[in-house]
Amino acid sequence: LFREREKLEANLGGIKSMEHLPGAVFVIDTLKEHIAVAEARKLGIKVVAVVDTNSDPDNIDFPIPGNDDAIRAIELFTSRVADAVLAGKRSHNERFSAGNEKPSAAEMGAGSYEGGPEVAIKPAGMEMPAPEASASPEQAAEEASEEA
Repeated sequence: LFREREKLEANLGGIKSMEHLPGAVFVIDTLKEHIAVAEARKLGIKVVAVVDTNSDPDNIDFPIPGNDDAIRAIELFTSRVADAVLAGKRSHNERFSAGNEKPSAAEMGAGSYEGGPEVAIKPAGMEMPAPEASASPEQAAEEASEEA
């Protein structure tokens, strides 16, 4: 009984200190962590996950296509997500610690990252616009001769 308590404390000890549910969870292998994905979906927590070819992206709110088996890919994904979380926390603290005011819902939403490209986040299941049809070589040559 003592060992079981120690094991539970080691695995779940950080959860009891949480004041509220997280806004999102980040998962590398959705097949191994299917229980965590299901629990997050049940609680309404957004799921950001690396989705490999053997994974189902339908249950993921923000799928990231990638290899969830290669250690270098996992290191890249986790380091970039951790850096983004730390940058977001730092930015949030700088903006709202001085005035002690709470951010509005719009201010808590996703925005552009300063110094980087603007990124549009599309939840899974939304339709993407159809790509423009590419011209055949004959059409391209014909259009070029018309312009000249």
